[in-house]
Amino acid sequence: MAKKSMHVTSEIGTLRKLLVHSPDSSLGKVVPSKAQDWLFEDIVHLDTIRKKEYDYYTRILLYFLDPEKIAGKLKQIDAPENNRNFYKPDDDGFHRSEKVIELQWLLADILKDNTIKLKLVASVCAIEFCSYETQSKLFALDHVELSKVLISGTLLDGRMLFAPIPNFIFTRDIGVVVNDHILLNRPAKKARTREALLTKYIFFNHPLFASFENKIIEIEDTSHHFLMPKESDDKKVTLEGGDVMMVSTNHLLVGVSERTTVEAAHQVVNLMFERKLVDKVTVVRIPKKRDYMHIDTVFTQVKRNMWVMLGNFSRKSIKKEDADPVERILESKKKDDPIKIVQFNRHDLERPVYFETLEDLLINISEVDLKSPEKTAFIYSGNSEFPYDVREQWTDSCNVLVLKEGVVLGYDRNDKTTEAFTAQGFNVVHVHDLLNDLEAGKVRVEDLKDTVILMPSAELSRARGGFHCMSLPLLRDEIN
Repeated sequence: MAKKSMHVTSEIGTLRKLLVHSPDSSLGKVVPSKAQDWLFEDIVHLDTIRKKEYDYYTRILLYFLDPEKIAGKLKQIDAPENNRNFYKPDDDGFHRSEKVIELQWLLADILKDNTIKLKLVASVCAIEFCSYETQSKLFALDHVELSKVLISGTLLDGRMLFAPIPNFIFTRDIGVVVNDHILLNRPAKKARTREALLTKYIFFNHPLFASFENKIIEIEDTSHHFLMPKESDDKKVTLEGGDVMMVSTNHLLVGVSERTTVEAAHQVVNLMFERKLVDKVTVVRIPKKRDYMHIDTVFTQVKRNMWVMLGNFSRKSIKKEDADPVERILESKKKDDPIKIVQFNRHDLERPVYFETLEDLLINISEVDLKSPEKTAFIYSGNSEFPYDVREQWTDSCNVLVLKEGVVLGYDRNDKTTEAFTAQGFNVVHVHDLLNDLEAGKVRVEDLKDTVILMPSAELSRARGGFHCMSLPLLRDEIN
């Protein structure tokens, strides 16, 4: 049996391979006047993000996915004289893991081909309105330097040619693996257009994906949105990976949010069913608010029978179960439901299934799709205590990454959510303590279970994305 190189059928199967992008100089170029245009709420400190936060992410990913690169070598890797070269994609000392795969490294690889280089430089210059002279200068760069410039927008001498793409660290949004296919995105914001272009060239041209060329799915703007009035925004086709979750072999979730439109969801449903990739697609409509952004900012899966979510979307909150009768009646008449969920079945499109609350849907996934014999449990952001619930959701308490079932990465600043994990029987460990124990042989990755690994997050959390956002899983084990 051929070994699979790209296959994802769940959110919780043991992670074997993923795409990431290390923080580049783009993050250090976000200025207050452009922060919101570039989808940031604040400016962040690049050196802190790299050395004191993201490097821990790289270390823990390698320990779980590619231990030969790192186990027993951390002291040497992090020696001051090595100047973090292990973590720099353009350096000869870079780890070049084939399991924790760096997008900048892949981009540099495809730029070795002059034909691809010419096309990609021309494409970038077209969307960035570069002069012909600038285009010629870019084409003269070697493949490694050019890969950095196309991402950062800046030459080695410090001259800025065009805007950076600081959101490139959020690799989840550029695509999602659905079984053995990959669904590419159409970003909602202009600031992410270049990301989508670079990603498209990587997937269609890198040898890593050569056998999947016919399994790359793009969605098109078939409604001629560009001819329609501005009020017709629902007909615009935008899709981001934070709104797509592969929750079981035959079931895909698609969010309709601030970043993903109804028309995009419509197309995804049809494409999935035409290719017979899944039997069910559930469309989850959440309020178009910056607070929520994507569905993975309000819920993610932790175990077969366990989810972390924002209590605002719970049954208790939506049905006003804690309110007195007068408040319950008045509130129910005041506004539309904050969430709408409809599930389409490939074999019976005319009779969709509706779910009243998010909890109802997630319970159904756990019990029906994943055949969980245990009662479905929920961990609520901020332990459902106001104002911690919304504060911690803002700093990505619901946006966790599962390394293997029950072992998740989350931010260390979400204290009340951590308490909620503890109440569900989870162990809590800080990443630096875990790495020390792994290096000393006191702990083995395979022995960890029901564990929250707390990651430093003072600057990363201000970039408005958690570890679920900063990962594009390419390969996960099937769950038994």
